[in-house]
Amino acid sequence: MAYAINRNGTIQVYTSIPKAFKGSQKEYLGGFDQLPRSEQKSEGLFDVVLPDGYNSQIHDLGEIFWDSENIQFTYPKTNKTWTQTLAELKTQKIANLKAIANSKLSETDWVIIRDTELGNTTDSDITDARAAIRTTVETKEGEINAKTTKAQVVQYDINL
Repeated sequence: MAYAINRNGTIQVYTSIPKAFKGSQKEYLGGFDQLPRSEQKSEGLFDVVLPDGYNSQIHDLGEIFWDSENIQFTYPKTNKTWTQTLAELKTQKIANLKAIANSKLSETDWVIIRDTELGNTTDSDITDARAAIRTTVETKEGEINAKTTKAQVVQYDINL
């Protein structure tokens, strides 16, 4: 939660309620953060609320403003625009997906190499887990390629 006050037309935003605060009625050298919210609001410190549906992956925030109807500070949101084409975003997302998979696979690469070099049979838990990673990557790659908008590609979760 963030908080803000309008000081002569300049909105000052706080990431938390400050201990010391110069309010509209008096100055608090300490303990302001311990006061009831109603008293903090009477000194001009109000909540900052993000707009409905805001998603930082696909929206940008405009300049903060006072929303008198809801008695809070907020921001206008706009849809992000990307310089990359849809195809470029898909390629980038798939590359990131494969990098994550490579990292996961690398955790057991040494076992595979050791067993190959020594002619041992690798434990099926390891080979099954590696196969599951590759299958998941293949599925997710298909899902990424099926996306039809840039926002869909950007929001797609590639965690394994």
